[in-house]
Amino acid sequence: MSLLSTILRALRDAVAPPRTGGTRRPSSKPTTPRTAPAGAYPGDFTGRPVLRYAPRDDRLADPGEVVWTWVPYEEDHTQGKDRPVLVIGTDGPWLLALPLTSQDHDLDARQEAAEGRYWVDIGSGSWDREGRASEVRVNRILRVDPKAVRRTAGRLSKERFDEVAAEVTKRVR
Repeated sequence: MSLLSTILRALRDAVAPPRTGGTRRPSSKPTTPRTAPAGAYPGDFTGRPVLRYAPRDDRLADPGEVVWTWVPYEEDHTQGKDRPVLVIGTDGPWLLALPLTSQDHDLDARQEAAEGRYWVDIGSGSWDREGRASEVRVNRILRVDPKAVRRTAGRLSKERFDEVAAEVTKRVR
């Protein structure tokens, strides 16, 4: 990236109006690893979640919505990065969510399955500023502190959510 492009991007980001929830839209480009925000991550959810579709037009993260938050790495929960997740339910004070990616895992589905990772295509949405198609991982359920959600970025249709929910039910133990 040229110096001029870097300066223009910084200026644009500095004057961009706040988005829902009072935060600016994050870049859809990968970010460098960060340490966990305040409070220890309680670990990924295990068991069968109660899945529900209940998006509302408010500033709170609801099941069926895609939100941006900090996601811990599987191998080290003290490290992670900001990314979009699909909220699928709750567990006490925690939101339950599935991580999204813009990588196409259809091409390496056999390898991903061998590693215990399963993905479902959900199409494109406002959570990705470049409009890329996304996939959601259906066998890793994150616990997300509602206060750590930076912004609501989109909503799945009820039909698409039901497809994801069916795969979650199939893949979780």
